[in-house]
Amino acid sequence: MSQKTLTLAYLNEDDRAYGLAGMVISLASLHATDRIAEVNLDSDGPMVEFSHEYYFPGNPTISPKATWDNLVSNFHLTTSMVLSNIMARSLVRMKEEAPKEVMSEIYREVEREGRDTCELEDDEIEQLYNTAMTRMRRLFNNPRLHPAVDEFARILSRRRSLSGLEIRDELHYLQLI
Repeated sequence: MSQKTLTLAYLNEDDRAYGLAGMVISLASLHATDRIAEVNLDSDGPMVEFSHEYYFPGNPTISPKATWDNLVSNFHLTTSMVLSNIMARSLVRMKEEAPKEVMSEIYREVEREGRDTCELEDDEIEQLYNTAMTRMRRLFNNPRLHPAVDEFARILSRRRSLSGLEIRDELHYLQLI
């Protein structure tokens, strides 16, 4: 195990696999695996490609409230994914808390995204962040989950990419869904 300090950048491929495993498992915990089209550990861009269920194209027949609700829901999912990426890498892989500086940097980015994407107020952003943080901390602090996270990270390292259906099959096999 590496004794290096956790940063937002991945330390190595193993660290990257744990981050991706955490993101997928967070979506499973939120019953949102249908939002994943594919994951790819070797991607130069985002490692998670979302399915059409994630996207909500503008449509004049859809109410502005429904559009905004979908934006906020997606913001909650992506906030949970970012937090779970860090939680899986720190709490599961490295067996230590994430550095406060890393968590502060994530919070600043979540604030910016909440304002820019959803036009949320600071108190709304803080509430959403705290809800996601509490849930992900509870999930990844559970030692009974750690072997499944370890195994899913190994599966990702070996297979390199998985479709949404393959993800659901693997998570079902690991008894995570």
